Amino acid sequence: MSLAFPSPRNPPDESAGDWSATHRNPDGRPARLVVVAALRLEAWAAGRADLPAGTSIVRSGMGPDRAARTARILRDAPGEALAVVGVCGGLAPGVRPGHVVVADEVRDGSGAAAVSCPSAPLLAGALRRLGLTVHVGPIVSVRKIATGPARERLAATGAIAVDMESAQLVAGAAGRPTAVVRVVVDTAAEPLVSLGAARRGATGLMTITRIGPALTDWVSAVARRQILLAEPRSFCAGVERAIEVVERALQLHGTPVYVRKQIVHNSHVVADLESRGAIFVEELDEVPAGATVVFSAHGVAPTVWDEAAGRELAVIDATCPLVEKVHAEARRFSARGDTIVLIGHAGHEEVDGTLGEAPESIRLVESPEEARALEVEDPERVTYLMQTTLAVDEAEEVVDALKDRFPAIVGPGSADICYATSNRQAAVRKVAAEADLVLVVGSTNSSNSVRLVEVTRREGIAAYLVGDVGEVELAWLAPARTIGISAGASAPPHLVEHLTHALAGMGPSTVSVRSVGTEEISFHLPKEVRRP
Repeated sequence: MSLAFPSPRNPPDESAGDWSATHRNPDGRPARLVVVAALRLEAWAAGRADLPAGTSIVRSGMGPDRAARTARILRDAPGEALAVVGVCGGLAPGVRPGHVVVADEVRDGSGAAAVSCPSAPLLAGALRRLGLTVHVGPIVSVRKIATGPARERLAATGAIAVDMESAQLVAGAAGRPTAVVRVVVDTAAEPLVSLGAARRGATGLMTITRIGPALTDWVSAVARRQILLAEPRSFCAGVERAIEVVERALQLHGTPVYVRKQIVHNSHVVADLESRGAIFVEELDEVPAGATVVFSAHGVAPTVWDEAAGRELAVIDATCPLVEKVHAEARRFSARGDTIVLIGHAGHEEVDGTLGEAPESIRLVESPEEARALEVEDPERVTYLMQTTLAVDEAEEVVDALKDRFPAIVGPGSADICYATSNRQAAVRKVAAEADLVLVVGSTNSSNSVRLVEVTRREGIAAYLVGDVGEVELAWLAPARTIGISAGASAPPHLVEHLTHALAGMGPSTVSVRSVGTEEISFHLPKEVRRP
C-alpha cells in the first residue's frame, strides 16, 4: 500500500483508499503534524491552510469504514500530533453554517466510548483570535448523513455537531495530542439538500483555508511538560462567604436579588449568579425601592448605607471581615484626630469604601514617590492603612518611604494585607522558582490576581493573567517546558482544573503541587442569611 500526501496544488482523487505513512520533513525528521480529511475538497482546502512546513495531509475517504481503515494505518504513522479537519452538520442552537466546531470530545454514534480532546479550548482560543466564530463541545460520528428525527435525537444527547469520520479517525492518534476541527455547512434549518447548500459548502471550505495559523501554533506548542500548581490558589474564605451570601439570599427571597457592583471580581462567578437570578447593578438608584440588595465583598462607604436606608432597601452585607477590619481602623484612627495614609490603588472598590469612612482625614498614596512627597498638617499624628490585596513587597516599599517621611508614623495593630493575598503570593514565588512560565487565572479587575502576575514577573519569569483557558495563547506555551499555575482569590477552582486538563492534552505531562501551606479559615455568614 502507498499513502498519498496531497500537495496543496494537487489533491488526490476520490478513489484514494489505503496508505502507508512515509512522509518526512526536508531535513529527514518525521512530520510533526498529520492532518486527516475525509473528502477530496476538504483535503484541498487543508492544503491551502498555511500549515507548518512538512505537514502530512491524508485523505481517508468518506464514511466510518474508510476512516477506521485509515486509523489503523495512522497508529504507526510518523507525526507528533493529529488533526482531523473537514465539514460537519450543526446540532446545537446557535451553531450556524460557517461557524467552526472544535471537539472537546468525540463520540461514536454506535455507542462506543467517547474520546476526549483535552486541548480543544486552547486551539479554540487561537481560532477565535483569527476572527472565526468557534464553538467547543462534543462531536458525534454516525454511519449516514443525519436528517430530521435522527438529527433531533443526536442534538438531545448534548452533541453540538455531527460528522461521519472523526470518531474512527481519532482512534489512530495512538496517544498523540489530537484535534478535531470541523466547519458547519448545514443545520436542521438549513439542510444539505436546500437552497444555498453550494454556497454554504464553498464558505465552509474557505473557512478551512483560514485555520492554518492556529493549527501551526497548536502543534508548535506540543511538548513533554511538567505542570506545577501553586497552593493555596483560587477561592479564599471571604470570597466563598460572599458567594454563599448571594446564593442564600436567592433561596430565602427568590428572584430577583440585587447586588451592588460585582460580588467578587470574577466574570465567571458573576455570570453564574446572574443565571440563577441575581441582578448586578452599579449604583443603588438602579434598585427598586424596598428590594433586597447585597453589598459586595469589597465593602462600601457610609454614604452608600445612608442611600440604602433612604430607599428602604433590605441590605445584606457581604463585606469581607478583613476589609471591615480596615474600615474599623479608619474610623478609630480618624476619631483620635490622626491623618490616615491609605496605601492602595485609586478607583478600586475596596479603596473607595475605606476612603468613605473618613474622607477629610484619609490621604491615598500608591507609590513610594507619592509617599515621599506627601504633606500633612501634623507629622506627629500620622497612621497608615493598606488595601487588603496589595503586593506585599511593593506595599513594604511604600511603608518604608512613609517611615522616612514621617518617623512617628504608626500602622495597624495587625497586617492589613489579608492572609489569602500573602499566601498566594508566597505560593506563586515558590512555583516561579522552577517554572519557565506562570499562568494566573483571574479577571483583569481582580487586584489580587493582577498582583500575582506582577510578583512573578519581578522574579524574572514570564507570567500572564487569563480569565480562563480560552485566553491562553499557544505561542506562550511553545518555549515552556515547566508551567506554573496559580489563581486569584476570586477565581473559581474549576477554571484551574480546566486549564490543567487542557495543558495535559498538549503532550505527556506530570502534574505536581508546590505548597506553602493550607488554609482553614472560615467566616460566619451575616445574620440575614443564616439558617435557623
